[in-house]
Amino acid sequence: MNIKSLLLGSAAALAAVSGAQAADAIIAAEPEPMEYVRVCDAFGTGYFYIPGTETCLKIGGYVRFQVDFVGQDAALAATGAFADEDWDAWTRARVAFTSKSDTELGELTGFIALHADISERTDSSVTDTYLDEVYLQLGGFKAGTYLNWWDKGINGETDTLAAATRYTSIAYIYTGDAFTAGIQVDELTDDELTGVTAAGGAVLGADDQDLGIEAIVTASLGAASVDLLGSYDFGNEDGAIRALVSAEVGPGVLQLAGVWASGYNAYYNASEWSIAASYAFKAGDKFTVTPGVQYFANTDFDADGDFGGDDAWRAGLTVDYAITSGLALKATANYTDFDDDGEAWTGFVRLQRDF
Repeated sequence: MNIKSLLLGSAAALAAVSGAQAADAIIAAEPEPMEYVRVCDAFGTGYFYIPGTETCLKIGGYVRFQVDFVGQDAALAATGAFADEDWDAWTRARVAFTSKSDTELGELTGFIALHADISERTDSSVTDTYLDEVYLQLGGFKAGTYLNWWDKGINGETDTLAAATRYTSIAYIYTGDAFTAGIQVDELTDDELTGVTAAGGAVLGADDQDLGIEAIVTASLGAASVDLLGSYDFGNEDGAIRALVSAEVGPGVLQLAGVWASGYNAYYNASEWSIAASYAFKAGDKFTVTPGVQYFANTDFDADGDFGGDDAWRAGLTVDYAITSGLALKATANYTDFDDDGEAWTGFVRLQRDF
């Protein structure tokens, strides 16, 4: 065998081995990209990016245990009959989802809040699951079913400054540095007064569709703020106006409110006019004590929606205690005196875990 033959044979052997290795080679697949949840701090704390999108999501809510106390005289004054029970323990779960993203038309928000209330037993007859609020908002434009501006009261749990506060609505809200203004149209369903019960309660029409309108102006003046709210119920052809003033005074917050109604309407119908006050005193890092008072003038109304009759006044005390981070205790007791209709004690004790 000469050198030429040896070289040719070695080359052929190497080629055969290389071909066999190429045929049997295992090629590892490239790992698929994984996207972990990222914190979104553009809209405040608690938001994270939904993977694969530029939308930020926040999940929150609370778990509440509460015991309500209603005196026998309170039921008599409200309904004309004594109640079978004067206390009730119940539990609520709330889960809220807030989505936010920036668009060329402004900030886009979606909000869903689900409530489930359970009392006494766990069968369906005493369990109520419902959407508390659900709405969308783009810039200043807002549409959905949600709590309206009448839902805002003063500190404590003594005041009554609104009637129904949740409607399906469309609103436009302008927000400035120290000035906010908004206008809103509400769908009022089955809110038209058609009569009065023997106990003086309202009889409302069924299957009636009407509209209401709200307008609010809010101004912040350093340590003080002022809200002026007005509404008109087209079905009842009456409306209400409310002013609320809040100011930091000493170690707490002083709030004053006044409301007037031209007649029975869906927004405020507890009396013809009323004034209320509360002072939230910060007694320490964990304690807040809030006394409150309210006076009601002309608490009765006739079938035409005109107010008259007796007056009433109420005084109460609310105590808030922060047990630990995310867990709070609230207790309140209120005494109401009705002219010629007796007196009433009401209140509750609440334990709530927020997350």
